[in-house]
This record gives sequence, C-alpha cells and structure tokens, in this order.
Amino acid sequence: MWKPDRGSEQPLYQQIADDLERRISYGEFPPGSLLPSERKLAEQLGVNRSTVILAYSELRSLGIIESQTGSGTRVSKFKWGMTPRHTPNWHRYVEGGSFLPNLTFLRRIREALQKDKSLIDFASGELGADLSPVEEINQLMLENHYTEYLGYDNPQGFVPLREALVGFLSHYRNIQTTDSSILITSGSQQSLYLITQCLLAPGDAVAIEDPSYCYSLPMFQSAGLRLFRLPVDNHGVKPEDIRALYKKHRIKMLFINPNFQNPSGALLHPERRRELLEVASELGLPIVEDDPFSLTAYNGSPPPPLKSMDTIGSVLYIGSLSKIAASGLRVGWMVAPHSVIDRLADARQQMDFGLSVIPQRVAAQFLKSAHVQPHLERLRMNLQFKRDLLMEALDRELPGLITYTAPQGGLHLWCRIIPEVQDNRLLEEAIRQGVIFAPGSVYGSDSGYVRFTFARARAEDIGPGIAKFAAALRSTIR
Repeated sequence: MWKPDRGSEQPLYQQIADDLERRISYGEFPPGSLLPSERKLAEQLGVNRSTVILAYSELRSLGIIESQTGSGTRVSKFKWGMTPRHTPNWHRYVEGGSFLPNLTFLRRIREALQKDKSLIDFASGELGADLSPVEEINQLMLENHYTEYLGYDNPQGFVPLREALVGFLSHYRNIQTTDSSILITSGSQQSLYLITQCLLAPGDAVAIEDPSYCYSLPMFQSAGLRLFRLPVDNHGVKPEDIRALYKKHRIKMLFINPNFQNPSGALLHPERRRELLEVASELGLPIVEDDPFSLTAYNGSPPPPLKSMDTIGSVLYIGSLSKIAASGLRVGWMVAPHSVIDRLADARQQMDFGLSVIPQRVAAQFLKSAHVQPHLERLRMNLQFKRDLLMEALDRELPGLITYTAPQGGLHLWCRIIPEVQDNRLLEEAIRQGVIFAPGSVYGSDSGYVRFTFARARAEDIGPGIAKFAAALRSTIR
C-alpha cells in the first residue's frame, strides 16, 4: 500500500490529498463511493488522525469529496450536469514545474524579513540605503528630462548605456571592448540564467566553487546541469583541480567569482589567475567570471578581472550596479563574443523584450558623471568601517566560539562556528532573538558556517545584532 514520504519537503497531508485525488480520478473511488474513515485511513498510512483530517479538508475545499455527519466521507457526485467539474489541483501544478523553487532556508529568510521589519538584517546581499548614491541619482534625474518615445528598446540594451559601459570598463576594470559585445541584463542573476539556458544543455557538467553563491541558485539544477565543486581556500580555487575535474567529468564550463568571492571573501592569487587562464586555453574551457565586488576593494586598488588578462576570448564577464550603486536599478551587463551576445539577446527578447529604458538611461548618466569616483571612495570607506564594527562585535561577544578571515573587499564576512550546531535551529533561534543571517549550507558548506552581510544593516545596529546572534548561538549549543 502507498505510504507518504516523510523525507519529502511536501507536507504529509498534501501528499495524502494528492494520492487520494489520483485514485479518485483513476476510478478507484467512483462518484458517491465511501472513503475510509479518518481514523482507519490514519492507521493504514501510519500518520496522526489530524493529518488525515487536513487531507480530507483539502479535498473538500476542491469539491472532490463530501462529508455528512453519520454518513461518513464520500466522493462527490456530479453536481453540474452530466460531467464533473473540479477546481484544478494547483498544488500538483506548483510541485510539477521544471523550474525549481528557492532553497528552503532562503524562502524562510525572505518570509521572516517580510513579516518582521525590525529584524537586524545580516542576510540580504545588497547595499543599505546609506551606501547607495541616492542623492546623486536624484540630481541626475532632475537635470535630465525624457523627451523621446518610451517604446521597446534594443533587446541587447540601451545603446547609450552600452557606450557608457565601454568607457567605464576600460577605465575601472581595464577591459577593452565595444558596445556591440555588451549585453545589458537585469543583473548578474539574469546573466547566469541566460547562460545556463542558452549555452548549456541538460546533462552538461559544470564546475562551481565550493562554497559558492552559485550553489544557492536552483537555476542550475532546473537547467538539468551536473554540478561539480572546486574547493576554495584563502587564495581561491586551485587550477590543477580544474584539470582533474575535466579529465574525470568532461566539464563544459567553469563559473568563478575570483575577487572577494561570495561567500568566503577569498581573492584569487595572481599566479593562480595566470594558471587558470592557461588551463582554460589548453582545454578550450569557457570561464564565466562573475565580478560584482572588485570595485569595493578597501585599499582603493581593485584586483584585475580575469577578463582583462584574457587574450583569446575564453572569459564571459558578468557585472552589475547592484553591489556598487543600487540593486533597485536592476542593471547588469555581460561582455562576450558577438555570437554569444546575439544568441542571448535573441533569448532575452523572447523573455521580456528588454529592460525598461528608464533605469538604463539613469545608469548611463551615472556612469558618465563625475559622481562615480567620489561615490566609490565613500563606499569603500563605509564598507570597511562596517566590516570592522562586525569583527569587533564578534570578537567581543563570541571569543573562542567563531573564527573568520578578514576580507579585503566585498560585503560579506564568512565565519566558522567552533562548536557543533544545526543550521535550522540556529536560524530559528536567531530570528526569535531579532536578527537574521545566511546559513553556510545555503552555499554548499556543511553546517557550522554562517555568512554575515554587513552592507545592509545600519552601523549602529551591527553591535546589537551580533549580541542577539551570540545569545541565539549560546542558546542553541547549550
């Protein structure tokens, strides 16, 4: 006899309701037939009676079954003419799509932040309002009025923005390109989505860092890709590991975040950069370089991107304004060979006919303005200040219970908790205490790691936030 799967994320009552609906639709229980009592079905399935009550309630709300006192529960008879009419089982559709939902922890974090605005937020990977160039962007919008027709734009992106990016990338990242080799996206995540959907096929093997932000994106599994991990130490990935993965699994693409890696904060060593490009050239292996944090280097000397060292076109370069200006602008970019840009622009047009021209125009004005350099200098100074506040609070509140390596750029501090702890228990206790963070397992690590993002929280909340986290941790390990 069928039994519900207790290891499934789907609630037991929903599994039971879905199974009964299937059996009814197959004719096992014809219209008007009597179903087992709640108590009997609970005994058969090895669940609590309350679980069966919920399952019957679900089917009753869909009009599939009817219950009458003294007569038991029966399959509904035809109520609307000669054929039955039922509300679609939306749960089955929701569970059956090929695009996977976010990880459970990420959905829990989002739910908690929406429910309680007072939570001190160390989870959201974005800049706080105090770090964004809000006044500068408002000034630019006041100075420039829209007079042109606001229709669909070029699916490759607003031409003036692509032209502005040519100068920006040359000046700040030493990347020499042309506007025809740039695709504007709604951010790095859309760039990754287009790559996984258009340049790879189900069953392809790809390499990602371990730990890695990519691990938190179900889009890779939704695309049917096989993920293989490259361990990250304090100097980034080891090029020889890539060669070994290629030999064993014939990986078709490498995804890497070499500068202030998310979540570890690691900076790929200069010698490893050179070796990595040599391995990619030797194997004909494309590299997807996600570079959101380079310009946050606290010393004011951003490390070079791999793309600036790429002489044969191995690197697809991804960037955005989300981590250096404002995530709400929803402006990112990709630098790639013309054939790749054409393919992805065509797919992009099928999705949404391209971004709104308004944020693209604002971004173009900002990148060409005199505001960029002063903003970046303030951003670096304030990020370093918040990082130092966070580390001081951790040292004060959790001596001997947590270790970390101080990042030299970026928005995140990657920490290892010394005592054994369960991620779910720690997260729930932290939320109860009034603070939230990202568990390390979201990024592929074992339990016992946490990522604190210090860019979103206000400076005055960082100390109290870590005190709340310390209370949650001590309560969890007690």
